[in-house]
Amino acid sequence: MNTHIDSADHGHSVELEDLVVTVIMARVTDYFGFFVYGIASALVFPQLIFPFLSLETGLLASFAMFSIAFLMRPFGGMVHRYLHARIGAPATVTIALILLGTATVAIGLLPSYEAAGILAPLLLAAFRIIQGVGLGASWDGLTMQLKHAAPADRQGTYGMIPQLGAPIGFIVAAAVFYVLTGFLTPEEFIQWGWRFAFFAVLAVNLVALFARLRLMKTDLVLPAKVMRSAPLKDLLKTQKKPILLSTFVPLASYAMFHLVTIFPLGYIEIETGHLPQSILLIQIIGATFAVCGVILSGIVADQSDRRSVVKWSLPFLAVTGIFIFALNGAPWLFILPAFTALGFAHGQAGAVVPNRFKPEYRYDGTAIATNLSWIVGAAFAPLVAMGLTQFLGLWSAAIYLLSGVVASWIAIGMLDE
Repeated sequence: MNTHIDSADHGHSVELEDLVVTVIMARVTDYFGFFVYGIASALVFPQLIFPFLSLETGLLASFAMFSIAFLMRPFGGMVHRYLHARIGAPATVTIALILLGTATVAIGLLPSYEAAGILAPLLLAAFRIIQGVGLGASWDGLTMQLKHAAPADRQGTYGMIPQLGAPIGFIVAAAVFYVLTGFLTPEEFIQWGWRFAFFAVLAVNLVALFARLRLMKTDLVLPAKVMRSAPLKDLLKTQKKPILLSTFVPLASYAMFHLVTIFPLGYIEIETGHLPQSILLIQIIGATFAVCGVILSGIVADQSDRRSVVKWSLPFLAVTGIFIFALNGAPWLFILPAFTALGFAHGQAGAVVPNRFKPEYRYDGTAIATNLSWIVGAAFAPLVAMGLTQFLGLWSAAIYLLSGVVASWIAIGMLDE
């Protein structure tokens, strides 16, 4: 028999399975688009947009562009607050995803530097800004709904379900680029082949949008006071501590995600001068291991608690980071263990955040902390790691990851249960 969730306000019901499927679909499509741009920032844009720079400097410039969207996410969150209070969550998410999809297609149509000159990087920056606003404004609260609806003895399992979106989304994105780089010459790939990945993002986002709207318009799972935006001044005054700590809890897992996905692609390209198709294949296998790690985190969390899973996964991240030296000769020796440890750490990193806030602050508090987490943990990870590596060597990237592990360890230890 299917589990149903009833709405006291509307008298409707929705199957829990529908919520699970919608959350997975939404998060996979989110991360698919996220990693399509991330992979392109390593493989495409240094040559297409920054050919007037050396490959090393062009890669740094490309990774700097990658950071822009994260910096705009809090502004997108403010747009979400404004629209949510006036037109409701479904309409707000629709506008945000249309904005995001339009910018994504525009990037796929971007002219090269040879064709447009300095206008090419300026357009990329502008479209990346729009992507960031769209991402920040597309907060839908579905993960909170799933957590609220989950059985009391399965909180860990249901808490890890949204986290599956990251490794699965990367698998799909990496597979698309693996096919494109395998069937096209390097010249064909740089000139036009990479654009198909961005057009695919729009197609899957449209499907996910309709799935989200179908569930969001029922308004069934969370009480109205939890889904309502809280006054910003009151929120920042009373929830500073949980916002700050919740920002740093997932920092290490976010940083590792970029050190094991985007950073190796750029590093290998600099070292070899070739499109790293073999690295994409290793990463696809590693992301499959990460899916298993995420699932395992849910099983363990049901037997213990989510905070312990997050806390004790951090040493494993630190240890696997040491193997980053293997990128020079045997990249699988770093990528496969790192993905596995990452999956286990990432699996519960988001699930511990919402309960840090009182119900009336939970919707906005979680959104703000999530956007700030992306800035602190993810936005500059490829740029910093690549810059440190170019000037100091690979060991500095390992130290950078270790600093994130320490910050997350302190934050998770200070969170009030």
